Amino acid sequence: MPPLSCPGVNPVGRNPTWRPSARGPHLDDHSALATVAAHRDWWRDAVIYQVYPRSFADSNGDGMGDLEGVRSRLPYLRDLGVDAVWLSPFYASPQADAGYDVADYRAVDPMFGNLLDADALIRDAHELSLRIIVDLVPNHSSDQHEWFKRALREGPGSPLRDRYHFRPGKGADGELPPNDWESIFGGPAWTRVTEPDGTPGEWYLHLFAPEQPDFNWEHPAVGDEFRSILRFWLDMGVDGFRIDVAHGLVKATGLPDLGSHEQLKLLGNDVMPFFDQDGVHDIYRQWRTILDEYAGERIFVAEAWTPTIERTANYVRPDELHQAFNFQYLGTHWDAAELHSVIDRTLDSMRPVGAPATWVLSNHDVTRHATRFANEAGLGTQIRTAGNRGLGLRRARAATLLMLALPGSAYLYQGEELGLPDVVDLPDEVRQDPAYFRGAGQDGFRDGCRVPIPWTREGSSFGFGDGGSWLPQPAGWGELSIEAQTGTPGSTLELYRTALAVRRERADLGAGDAVEWLRAPEGVLAFRRGEFVCTANTGGESVTVPAYGRVLVCSGEVTIADDEAKLPADTTVWWAV
Repeated sequence: MPPLSCPGVNPVGRNPTWRPSARGPHLDDHSALATVAAHRDWWRDAVIYQVYPRSFADSNGDGMGDLEGVRSRLPYLRDLGVDAVWLSPFYASPQADAGYDVADYRAVDPMFGNLLDADALIRDAHELSLRIIVDLVPNHSSDQHEWFKRALREGPGSPLRDRYHFRPGKGADGELPPNDWESIFGGPAWTRVTEPDGTPGEWYLHLFAPEQPDFNWEHPAVGDEFRSILRFWLDMGVDGFRIDVAHGLVKATGLPDLGSHEQLKLLGNDVMPFFDQDGVHDIYRQWRTILDEYAGERIFVAEAWTPTIERTANYVRPDELHQAFNFQYLGTHWDAAELHSVIDRTLDSMRPVGAPATWVLSNHDVTRHATRFANEAGLGTQIRTAGNRGLGLRRARAATLLMLALPGSAYLYQGEELGLPDVVDLPDEVRQDPAYFRGAGQDGFRDGCRVPIPWTREGSSFGFGDGGSWLPQPAGWGELSIEAQTGTPGSTLELYRTALAVRRERADLGAGDAVEWLRAPEGVLAFRRGEFVCTANTGGESVTVPAYGRVLVCSGEVTIADDEAKLPADTTVWWAV
């Protein structure tokens, strides 16, 4: 029998020979989408799409994406089949860290537009039954924030300095940092200021770039300000907030020395004096009371890097946040045993607090999973080599189907639906990641996942805009564009469209908190959820598995005969049983 060619929905029953239609099924009926989007606890099984605004769509030809560009492409996201859109920061900012250094939390940076553009985007999204989640950056501000500028201007003793972490230095002349903490971006986590009289003065804490001074959350004015910021955007109509560095707001009393160098190697393994302190949970309980005042089930999602999944679960207790990214899952290689373990630990940890698992494979801070899986295991989440492109794409497609079959919510990063790889060969002179320019910190190769996405086969920036792009796109990206993949059987874009449509239509996908594991050959994951089965072969060879029923979606070609299916290497299949 010829192989079954996927993706697609099998229209004729079991053991067919068939090809999918040119366009996978997706919901074009706005009223149907509105009905789905309005269901209670929508966030428990939502698929949420991350937009990195500067790299999504450019409406004015300046080479930089903007809010009007995002707004113009909302119908594409509606048709893709996602439930909500998360926008990375678009606030007024000097852009020292791509907008994660905020100067004004109530203003839009002119490079992205203005508040009227934000309002129009939110309104249009709601008309298309899409929800809007915005980034919130509460751990630190820009050094151009008015509070910080006044703190410098007014000198030692200024009340504004108490809203940040200003400290005298150690040593005879205060020439040494107040403690041994290191910046995530490399180097000391402290910078010494020059006082108004021109003399070397106090030091301030910045866990990231020097242009990002950390707030002191022990000061009541900081909490008051952020509660006001929450209300400002909730009144604008946003449906929730992604909380940047949600684990970092509270520092250990006295800011004690860590007593270790190469501290980045400890992240994710230990509770640090500047990360995952228990005091952060009091802040989120206060925030939750504000969110619950607003109709429409607004949500919080935490970017919380913690040592264990169990500690991540602390952020999503019933009176705190709704979701927390599962970074342990993101960092797991394409290996059945490892994936089985992290899936079980995730579900077991979230179940006692009544929260959904929140799965993610790529975002703006890590190498795209099509490139991570193209390389050998153990290289981390920032990788400098392209690896085996064909292998990486096969694994990425299979991994996406596996993720979307798991109970809970899932986040997609713009361009992954096109199978985009990381751009690993950007010239040094075009890089903009601040970590790239600081020694001993992150690798600084985040620019590779931030290259603007291609919309069309041709054009100066493949349809991104009329004036080029702020990071150069590879010459061959036209063939990966939305135009090139739309209507192409077997394309990664059509795989995503089909999978999201099936996921939306089937009650036994998405919500829930458990899977029933099935017996499977070594290297294969197989689990059942109601009348649905997922099989994923993570091994390097084809295997034979039961043909559980009718094929719904598959990431590669599958041969079915006599109640058995030949499952190729790096392939996932969804079955209706």
